[in-house]
Amino acid sequence: MSTAAERAAQLDLVARLKSAYPELPDAPTPDLLDHDRITAYLKPVHDVGGEPDAPMKYENKQYELWEHMTYVICEVLAWRGIWLSEERRRIGNVDVGRAQYLGLPYYGRWLLAVARVLVEKHHIGLTELSERMAEVKSRYEGGLAGKKLEARPKSEGDGSAVKRNAHHKHAVGKGDPQVYAGQAGEPKFKVGDAVVVRELPVIFYTRTPEYVRGARGEIATVAYESPAAEDETWDRPAKPEWFYVVRFTMADLWHGYTGTAADVIQTEIPEHWLEAA
Repeated sequence: MSTAAERAAQLDLVARLKSAYPELPDAPTPDLLDHDRITAYLKPVHDVGGEPDAPMKYENKQYELWEHMTYVICEVLAWRGIWLSEERRRIGNVDVGRAQYLGLPYYGRWLLAVARVLVEKHHIGLTELSERMAEVKSRYEGGLAGKKLEARPKSEGDGSAVKRNAHHKHAVGKGDPQVYAGQAGEPKFKVGDAVVVRELPVIFYTRTPEYVRGARGEIATVAYESPAAEDETWDRPAKPEWFYVVRFTMADLWHGYTGTAADVIQTEIPEHWLEAA
């Protein structure tokens, strides 16, 4: 049971969590939004490359047990045909929204993705999940205190009628993306070709970074064949296409770049995002 003061403190904490422009009111009227702000709101939140930020100190940290177990759960769901890795990336990195993406631990978002996919694909009800979470919380009230973590399933389901994808079967012995080899036809570009990254509308998901869209680069490698991330992430039939490693000159890519003229950066881009320069 919580007190009125505790509930007020929690609501105050939530109110401080903002992911909107401070100069605008919440739920602004259409006339207050311009094209650039609407585009920014629709940007997939995991695409943070090139955004201004303060320097960050990276420190090595051992994974905790729950992080290891979350990784295992995600792998098992893939092996059992419940989702694809690209689907997990979207659910855990984009669908959570900017505040959760930047505010939660890495594997915290993976764990949310597990719950999301199981609920959305009707493997568990949200009420059932909430009740089970409350039950486990009660079981370990006050911490482990020497108690051993253990699973206590109430029943064993019949998985024979569960809808599964077949990727985990036809990729056996080949791997991904090698499983798509020979399905994309002749590549449109070759090593050394000058290309421009198209400025396509982006909504919901893509892995083509914003900082290269509209920029000119050069094909460094004709890499492999695979469905584009924005098609594969919804586990729908999609024709594989060629992916390329594209090389960009840093001085051309970044406004005000102060490095040398020889500095370059490379990134993978699917064919439909490229056009001849």
